[in-house]
Amino acid sequence: MHKKIYDVLIIGGGPIGLACGIAAKENNFSHIILEKGCLVNSLYNYPVNMTFFSSAEKLEVGRIPFVTTNPKPKRAEALEYYRRIDSNFDLNTHLFEEVRDVIKDQDTGLFTVSSSRSAYLAKHVIVATGFYDIPMQMNIPGEDLPKVRHYYDDPHYYAKQNVVVIGASNSSIDAALETYRKGANVTLVIRRSEISPRVKYWVRPDIDNRLAAGEIQVYFESCLSEISEHAVKIRTPQEEIEIENDFVLALTGYRPNFAFLEHIGVEVPEDGARIPQHNDATMETNIDGLYLAGVVCGGLNTHLWFIENSRVHADLIIKDIANKLALL
Repeated sequence: MHKKIYDVLIIGGGPIGLACGIAAKENNFSHIILEKGCLVNSLYNYPVNMTFFSSAEKLEVGRIPFVTTNPKPKRAEALEYYRRIDSNFDLNTHLFEEVRDVIKDQDTGLFTVSSSRSAYLAKHVIVATGFYDIPMQMNIPGEDLPKVRHYYDDPHYYAKQNVVVIGASNSSIDAALETYRKGANVTLVIRRSEISPRVKYWVRPDIDNRLAAGEIQVYFESCLSEISEHAVKIRTPQEEIEIENDFVLALTGYRPNFAFLEHIGVEVPEDGARIPQHNDATMETNIDGLYLAGVVCGGLNTHLWFIENSRVHADLIIKDIANKLALL
């Protein structure tokens, strides 16, 4: 029996991976989506109380309305929306199946994609793996202690605890405010001299007021130098201090899985941005037939691409694939 050959194999079952599946299906291309975790796994790992910066219509895929009564949708609403998207379009989505290798046969032009469960043949491969898998490390003593968390979920867990939150971005500020309101003694440690200008506009007055009132402590132009079981050391512009500590929320950002990209042959420059090589017009990488979609395209510049501005990648890719197939 001949093994099925998919027109398009998509690695990653996030919103952009689903958008690619929809575009493939609408063009009558056979497709399969392989996701190593649950559906829209990255969104599932967002904080339970998270509110999106984008409005609902900017998170829509497949021209299906995202209906919400809130000005900005919440995590739970997004999970339900994308679950219904997957169901509505009857996408061929395989969950909890991690891709381990992608090899192109130069004679046939086909890709063999090996996963934790099987192996597949495909004419084209789209990598839509996001950047939420690998936290940026601080590389300091004690970072591997169980009390250090690179992901933040629910604030209740930190009630009545001494919590240090690292970072000046939305995730850090949300965590600081939410844990403070659940009774935590919160200290913010920020490398720069101010809160990030990208913090959500409706959150900014709240954090400014909490800092001004001294309800949340903050050390600007500072960083952790060491973490121990019951304390942390903070290097400030004036001196190194030590404070009592129960938990560290090291929300220092995340990065794409560059090792995987390089393993499958995608060229990733060693410069500061580390943007994987791809054609902006088609999203095709240095390997013919292998494409990138979504936030993975930004490398370490994780603020460049979001759901709302990378949805177009799906159409660009499928259009290029259609043009190629038309020439055969």
